[in-house]
Amino acid sequence: MQPDRIIELKIEEIASKFLWANVLLLVLLAALYHFFVAPLSFRFSFLGIAFFIIGYFMLIVLHELFHLIGFVIFGKAAISSLNYGIDLKLGIAFATTTTPVQNKTMRKVLLLPFWTTAVFPALLGFWLENQILVLLGAMLAAGALGDFWMYRELLKERKDAWVLDDPALPRLNIYENYPNKKSADN
Repeated sequence: MQPDRIIELKIEEIASKFLWANVLLLVLLAALYHFFVAPLSFRFSFLGIAFFIIGYFMLIVLHELFHLIGFVIFGKAAISSLNYGIDLKLGIAFATTTTPVQNKTMRKVLLLPFWTTAVFPALLGFWLENQILVLLGAMLAAGALGDFWMYRELLKERKDAWVLDDPALPRLNIYENYPNKKSADN
């Protein structure tokens, strides 16, 4: 079945914007940490570097896991319909489902990881006075920019339209009416 519209994130076109957003968020949160918590300190520490690298990769995995959790909780997707992986060619991690969800649900699914893997670690970093957590939160916030871009595009669609996540590309297929799916009133 052909979608009525397609929302596609063209990574090669927006990569430089995301890089600049990442730098801006890092500088902004570092400045906030410096002025409100403690002066930034950059000491060479293998433990600090390891914590940052391991934390970054763990938060990326958690980011995608929270998309899957969103599909199950908000979209009532069966666990067997979920798929998770890394596309080395595109340089992205992905989490998807073969279950179509309504637009209003997909928007929740898109933003759940931002709150759990960017905002929460950054706030925890401020509270614990841990600049590495704050900087990790900034990097994961920048990593969620693709989700925000898709969210913004979904705001242009009807709330009760059906969205089917593409299994291979950062693309959302929009259907005004999806076969075998009841209306949003149910």
